[in-house]
Amino acid sequence: MGDPAGRREAQRRRQNKPGPSEKYELRTDGPTSMGSLAYREDLEEEKNSEFTWEVQANNQAYNSQFKEKVFLCWQRKKYKKNVIHTAKYNVFSFLPLNLYEQFHRFSNLYFLLIILLQSIPEISTLPSFTLLVPLICLLTIRAIRDLVDDIGRHRSDKIVNNRPCQILMGKSFLWRKWKNIHVGDLVCLHKDSIVPADLVLLASTEPSSLCYVETADIDGETNLKFRQAPVITHHELTSIRKIASFQGKVVCEEPNSRMHHFVGCLEWKGKKYPLDIGNILLRGCKIRNTDTCYGLVIYAGFDTKIMKNCGKIHLKRTKIDHLMNRLVVLIFVSMVVVSVALTFGFWHKVKEFKAHHYYVSAMHTNSVAVEAFFIFWGFLILLSVLVPMAMFVMAEFIYLGNSVFINWDQHMYYEPQDLPAKARSTSLNDLLGQVEYIFSDKTGTLTQNIMTFKKCCINGVVYVTHPGLACASLPPQENPFLWNKFADGKLLFCNTQLLQAVRANQDWRVREFWRVLAICHTVMVQEMNNQLVYQAASPDEEALVTAARNFGYVFLARTQDSITLMELGEECVYQVLAMMDFNSIRKRMSVLVRKPEGSIYLYTKGADTVIYERLQKKGETEWATEEALASFATETLRTLCLACKEVDEEVYEQWWQRHQEASILLQNRAQALQELYEEMEQSLQLLGATAIEDRLQDGVLETIKCLKQGNIKVWVLTGDKQETAVNIGFACELLSENMIILEEKEIVRILEVYWENNNLQGGKKKELPLQFKMALVINGEFLDQLLLSLRKEPRALVQNVNEDPLESWQELEEEKVDFLQARRLSLMWRTLGIQLRSSGLIPQHKDSKTLRIAEEQRERAFVELASRCQAVICCRVTPKQKALIVKLVKKYQNVVTLAIGDGANDVNMIKTADIGVGVAGQEGMQAVQNSDYVLAQFCFLRRLLLVHGRWSYMRVCKFLRCFLYKTLASMMVQIWFAFYSGFTAQPLYEGWFLALFNLLYSTLLVLYIGLFEQDVSAERSLELPELYIAGQKDKLFNYWVILQAIAHGTATSLVNFFMTLWISQDSAGPVSLSDYQSFAVVVALSSLLSITMEIILITKYWTILFLLAIFLSLCFYVVMTSLTQSLWLFKHFPKNFPFLYADLNVLSQPPIMLVILLNVSLNTLPVLAFRVIYQALKKPQRKEEVEKVTSEEITVEPVPCIRRESRARRSSYAFSHREGYADLITQGTILRRSAGVNSDMLVDHTMPPDEPSGSMKESSWYPRKMSFLGRKRHPHHGKVSSEDMQPPSEQKLPYSPESLPPTEMPLSTLESQGTSIESQMLPSSQMSLHSQPAYLPQEKASLWKIRKLSWKNWPYIWQNEPEPRREVILPVSSSNLSAVIETVPPSAKGSSISEQPMEVEPSPVEREPSPMEWLPEPSGDQAVPDLAEQLP
Repeated sequence: MGDPAGRREAQRRRQNKPGPSEKYELRTDGPTSMGSLAYREDLEEEKNSEFTWEVQANNQAYNSQFKEKVFLCWQRKKYKKNVIHTAKYNVFSFLPLNLYEQFHRFSNLYFLLIILLQSIPEISTLPSFTLLVPLICLLTIRAIRDLVDDIGRHRSDKIVNNRPCQILMGKSFLWRKWKNIHVGDLVCLHKDSIVPADLVLLASTEPSSLCYVETADIDGETNLKFRQAPVITHHELTSIRKIASFQGKVVCEEPNSRMHHFVGCLEWKGKKYPLDIGNILLRGCKIRNTDTCYGLVIYAGFDTKIMKNCGKIHLKRTKIDHLMNRLVVLIFVSMVVVSVALTFGFWHKVKEFKAHHYYVSAMHTNSVAVEAFFIFWGFLILLSVLVPMAMFVMAEFIYLGNSVFINWDQHMYYEPQDLPAKARSTSLNDLLGQVEYIFSDKTGTLTQNIMTFKKCCINGVVYVTHPGLACASLPPQENPFLWNKFADGKLLFCNTQLLQAVRANQDWRVREFWRVLAICHTVMVQEMNNQLVYQAASPDEEALVTAARNFGYVFLARTQDSITLMELGEECVYQVLAMMDFNSIRKRMSVLVRKPEGSIYLYTKGADTVIYERLQKKGETEWATEEALASFATETLRTLCLACKEVDEEVYEQWWQRHQEASILLQNRAQALQELYEEMEQSLQLLGATAIEDRLQDGVLETIKCLKQGNIKVWVLTGDKQETAVNIGFACELLSENMIILEEKEIVRILEVYWENNNLQGGKKKELPLQFKMALVINGEFLDQLLLSLRKEPRALVQNVNEDPLESWQELEEEKVDFLQARRLSLMWRTLGIQLRSSGLIPQHKDSKTLRIAEEQRERAFVELASRCQAVICCRVTPKQKALIVKLVKKYQNVVTLAIGDGANDVNMIKTADIGVGVAGQEGMQAVQNSDYVLAQFCFLRRLLLVHGRWSYMRVCKFLRCFLYKTLASMMVQIWFAFYSGFTAQPLYEGWFLALFNLLYSTLLVLYIGLFEQDVSAERSLELPELYIAGQKDKLFNYWVILQAIAHGTATSLVNFFMTLWISQDSAGPVSLSDYQSFAVVVALSSLLSITMEIILITKYWTILFLLAIFLSLCFYVVMTSLTQSLWLFKHFPKNFPFLYADLNVLSQPPIMLVILLNVSLNTLPVLAFRVIYQALKKPQRKEEVEKVTSEEITVEPVPCIRRESRARRSSYAFSHREGYADLITQGTILRRSAGVNSDMLVDHTMPPDEPSGSMKESSWYPRKMSFLGRKRHPHHGKVSSEDMQPPSEQKLPYSPESLPPTEMPLSTLESQGTSIESQMLPSSQMSLHSQPAYLPQEKASLWKIRKLSWKNWPYIWQNEPEPRREVILPVSSSNLSAVIETVPPSAKGSSISEQPMEVEPSPVEREPSPMEWLPEPSGDQAVPDLAEQLP
């Protein structure tokens, strides 16, 4: 299991490492700069590529000697513990860090400044406690909220750190906690265990020390991956005693975030053995189909790759919060200006007063300048109420209340799992109403990860499930598969017509159809409790083999060269002659078998695009099947075509001889084998097609459709393969048949034309010409190449790293395509005119402005292209790439983003987005613990955004506008009063009115608006998603709305003050308003009633609570005024309660009541009339028109640079299969020969009493019942009549072992030819760099030769048929010509990449089973105790 690709990459990295004088320098860009982020990662990659990480097994003293410098002379241990802390605070950092974060808000700094000023007696006009107590309350509320959120993270960390694991302690494995694991420890893992750290796999109980892992929690893929221990440890470490004495040392790269890459070596007994990603178990993987495995910890804790991808916790703020910060600054500046103006008025007034009234000069002991200075600060304190503290305190309660409403919503409660929705963050509710981009994971978020055999087409006839006949929903006595004892009773597909045809056994196509499904696969089988249990590498294959099983074609067992079926009750053994596995280019799998009667057949399944090209003929059956495939595609089912052909014995012998010769070639092996496979897979006969449903979660389709109507774009970011992601895109209706799907070649062409028109031709900048429905489908590798830092750009010419060398064992032709594509992108970026050094490798000026602008232009062009598309699907992306895509959109689009996922691979994306939503699914709780909101299903996102999000945004905006209005309407009179009080900073209102106005008199009404206001009902909000657009465009709270509120509040204050002033002039007697207290009471009461009437008019959702709020507000005023103006308080505290019976005297006079009524009428009636007239003049837009606009499809001429082969039918092929299993089967590596295990491996594993069992119960080592796998081949060949054979074929002679060519070459033969067994067993794609594809499509072979397009010839090119491409060289400056010539691919010059043959390292024979399997079974007293009994 070597990794030649990884070793070649490491060698290239060392060769291209910059010299001492060419070190890169890091730019100090912002945290959201994509260029700086990519460049920083490049620097980290260079640093971490050095092999300075040394770990010795079972030697803590050796590993502890390594130190790393922290600061100055302070050093710490280099290797981290396995403890993780994802929380933001601890006991010591909570108070200072939280206060630091809170005082990032300008409002808190503003209040702190006012409190300090109020504490100075000379300038204080209000007591300091009036602001100090509310500020402390506000800080406390926010701190408690942050503390509660962080306590949840601490609990999650504690659960993870305390998970049980077996660690080698001395001579035996003992149960310890994850946090006790150190680098260098040896750990023992069982089936369904989660890997606690990054391990080097040393041995397992599976054959050849294989280990099967599920990485859905890391990369989103559900198909099983296999990892294999190094051959040396597989053979040597056969017992716990030997493992305990293992002293090997691993030398590898420093910890990094590359999930699918690892390079290192194992040093043991004086020899070195290579290690690659195929030998590594990553933290977060789950062990599957493997009883026990052992590993050496190389990275622990935050050094593990998954934790390197998790990202940091960001402080999330809403758009309204940022706007309020700017508003506070604006108000403060305005207050300073007004205070300065009033101070100048005081300066002039005091001089005039001293000149005319010299006899009171004793009252002014200070100079005019000193008094003016004090008056300035007095005015500043007096006007500080324009930024009310109560508004921020009440906002926290409003956020909390809306969060509680989310938690209480029964429509977002998922009863099957008893999971309600939960708002883990209480400060982002209004942001839910402004989302424009949703970034969603696929597996577990959009899909259920359940594959269901839905339909099939055999001989042109489509078979579907009859209503009510799904056997899973029928009573046992009515099950149509009762005749089949092997049926599992879980198949949802049932068709009586097809079932009758199968049981009749008359139609050869029906028979061969199910035979293909039962033979052509890589599924393993074992018997458990007298039941067949299939272990498949992908859920697709399991669904297909299970369907064949239920219809009577039961896969029973397999050996290295045979497969056993039970066909309608008759057991048949087929000899496997060759297996041709899936890969990303072939898109098909074939098995060449010899039937029991001796005839040879080739069974093939694969994509319709490749099967139809290899059919012998195309008749009515083929056309009918193609129509069925089109129908399946419209239903977004995943399809496979099945075909077969009979192979002549003589043809087979010749082909087999050439296959043997090609399999031992040292050069061009891959090309030779692919040519042979291609030759054999011709002239096929189509049998039919299968349709599998990758079931979406309930309501996903309706949710995405509704979100799109609300102008919300949904991007899918997944680690899964492109075919499956695109299929889900059609299932979700993100993609449609009338969309132009842009792939890599089209993206490059569009961007090339864009740069030609904007950078080369000059003139006015043109935008991307995309005004029609388009979608973008890219993968992670292409994204890396596209967004590669320009400083690092030349590395794209020489570096091509597969995400996972084991994932597909990529063929050489695919590497060549990627190689040429990377070079093409590099040439494209050079057209930007970036001056490079003469060597063409390093920029001429570090941190040059031109380079930074070019990086931003490139990123902006890609984001602009993606944002103009209707849908974007990113496949095969890593967790860090998901986060970088989110950062790009946030940076260049300035929009609100939401990320939703359910796995650890989504944590970084969830943290980076403005809003993170975790789906409580099957992949653990990492996403939930790092999210802001928790949902049980994706469909609940519709109600969360369109109902709760829109309501919260509307409520908060209306609350802030009302509070701003009422503050200005009541407090601006202080400024007008200053002109009549000699600019002495004397308050107009009673002190207690100022204190209680925002606390009791006007609080309940605005609080009701913030908590309960609704413009439309929840049902109406879901029916009209277009209403959501108002929040995206900031229509309800912006600078214009703020200006309107300021103008309205100022006008109200002017009316209340001057109308009362004018009426009170020249008045005397008991009804006079000329005295100070009566005037203050009339203005105060007019302001309060005007504000109450305004809130009544703008409130749309009236309930009993609203009426109660109005009544209580007025009652509070009456009661508190009566108390503060009572005689008893005046007698005891005359200075604090000077307004004796002021309100009673005013309200007892009817003329004064008329003045108050006049003020309220003047404030209310004009505004009401204006609103009525405005609504009448505004043209209402009917719902039909709105829907027409939102759903209108723009149809214009497509961009001519998008030239692609048009197909009349979309292929819905999608198969989550993984290459490599066929080689493991044919080599015998994967097959278990014996059920025995080493008794010495068994120890008394005792579980600590306080540890949870998890899934350890099934992990104990019991001898497997392998009767099916260990069954001997039957001597008889089965009874099959000639009528069962294919009609056109001739009857073949019975099979004779003498006529069969050898299926294996002796070891001596291989040794005599200078090779090894391992070289023969290596995948063809890894054998030689010389092999070039013979059947590479012309379109892919000429990727880097592109047509130079202009804007004028687009329509002509699009409308005409494709013509032969002309070679046009991209514009390259003369200074860069030499660099371009140096980087031309060797293949383009007609020479091979390397002139020397690849070195193949010898290794022992791998086809023998694990040494553990040959050991005797443990005795009864040595059996492992049941772990469940040891748990509390």
